Amino acid sequence: MQSPPASPEELAALEARIDEWLESESAANPAIDTVERDTGDIVRWYVRLLGEEKDVWTAWLTLGQRTLRYETYVMPAPEENESEFYAHLLRRNRKLTGLNLEIGEEEAVFLAGSLPVAAVTEVELDRILGSMWAAVEQIFEPALRIGFASRFED
Repeated sequence: MQSPPASPEELAALEARIDEWLESESAANPAIDTVERDTGDIVRWYVRLLGEEKDVWTAWLTLGQRTLRYETYVMPAPEENESEFYAHLLRRNRKLTGLNLEIGEEEAVFLAGSLPVAAVTEVELDRILGSMWAAVEQIFEPALRIGFASRFED
């Protein structure tokens, strides 16, 4: 069942709450490097995060009339071992909650999910970024070593 559309007033209030939360988290959380806003017609935030396995990556939070969509680019399509690479990602996908591994533009791998606007809270925003951070940390290096194995040979 699809969520009802939020009113312009509800969206404006949620946008302000997300702005405030990201500003506060950016100051308090050392994993958040920077936060930027899209200045076009789309209500979108770019949250640049510092990782350990993947040094730097960006989470995109896009506010729509019905949902908050969140996603990040994980890596390009594999150069080799495609079946093993995609099998690995499918196994990882089963362990994710509120996130999905997806194939996007140019066959690249993305991590994404969405939440109805009525369910967006500071707790949920924290869960989203924390879950994305943990998933990228767990998925990135093993997938990289499978899909680009010859680059790791001595």
